Amino acid sequence: MASADCKSELEWVERVRSGGAVPLLEPDNCPNGWACPPGEKFMVRGPDYFSTRVKIPAGEYLLKPIGFDWIKSSTKIGEVLNHPNSRVRKVIEDEFPDGNKPFVWAFNLQVPSKDNYSAVAYFATTDPIPEGSLMDLFLKGDDGFRNSRLKLIANIVKGPWIVRKAVGEQAICIIGRALSCKYHLANNFIEVDVDIGSSMVASAIVHLAFGYITTLTVDLAFLIESQTQSELPERILGAVRFSELNPTSALPIEPSSHINAANLQSSLPTRLWKSIGQGFTHILNPSAQESDSTGSLHVNGSVDHEGAIKDAKK
Repeated sequence: MASADCKSELEWVERVRSGGAVPLLEPDNCPNGWACPPGEKFMVRGPDYFSTRVKIPAGEYLLKPIGFDWIKSSTKIGEVLNHPNSRVRKVIEDEFPDGNKPFVWAFNLQVPSKDNYSAVAYFATTDPIPEGSLMDLFLKGDDGFRNSRLKLIANIVKGPWIVRKAVGEQAICIIGRALSCKYHLANNFIEVDVDIGSSMVASAIVHLAFGYITTLTVDLAFLIESQTQSELPERILGAVRFSELNPTSALPIEPSSHINAANLQSSLPTRLWKSIGQGFTHILNPSAQESDSTGSLHVNGSVDHEGAIKDAKK
C-alpha cells in the first residue's frame, strides 16, 4: 500500500514532513532529526511462523510515513490530532477541503518526564483499507482487541552499552498489555496515545535512555500482531527513526482546553520514582524476570524467541 521511500512525495506530504521541530534527514545521517528506516531492519512473523517460529525481514510498510513531532507541554500531551493547532490536521484540511481525505495513523509516545515530552509518528494512506484486513479489524474493533494486537518493535541502532543492555538488540512488546493506551478514532484518523509512565519498568528504561538521548539512534516499528495462520505474514504499518534528539529542540505547545483533568497531574508521581530502583534491578538482571504474555523479550536472529517480562502498571 505504501513504500518506505521518503522521496518524490505529494506536496501535502512534503508540507507535513517539513513542518516539525526536527528535520527529515537520510537514515544514515540524521542528527537531531528523524528518518524512515528500511523495513528489512525489522524481523516479523513469517508465513510459516506457527510451525517453524521463523521470522523474516518485514519489507515494505503498509502506510506512508508523513511526519514526526518532538513536542513538550506543561501537561501530558494527548489527542494531538484533535488539538485546535494540530499542524498535520491543518495541512490535510487545507489540501482536502471537499473531503476524500487520506487516513492518518498517529502514534503518540508520552515520555515520562517533568517537561511532558511527546514523540509523535504519523503515517497515512490514500487507498481504501481492505475489508476484513487486520487494519480494518483494528479500526472496527474495541479497545480490548486493539490492546491485544498492537505491537511495537524497538531497535537501538546506536547508543551506550547501558541502554543497549536495558532494551536489548530488538525489543518486542504488545503495547496495550504493558502500557496504558488511549485510542482516539475519527472519520479520517486514529491516534494511539501511549502512556509510558503507566509502567514502572518502562518508565525506568525511558528515564535511563533519556539521560543519553543526544547520543541515541532508535528505530521504532508499529504493527498489528498476526495471531492466526490466515493473518501471516506480519506487515509493518510504519516505522520511524529518530537520532540524537536534543530536548531543547522540542516545540512547546499549549494544552488544549479539552484535556482530561487527569493529564494535569505530573507524568511521574512520587511513588513511581520510589520504584525506579526496583525497576532497574529487573531490567539489568534478566534472571530475576518472570515470563508471561504481557511484555517482551529480545530477538537475536531469524528464529523467534518471543516471550515476556512481567510488567507492573501503576
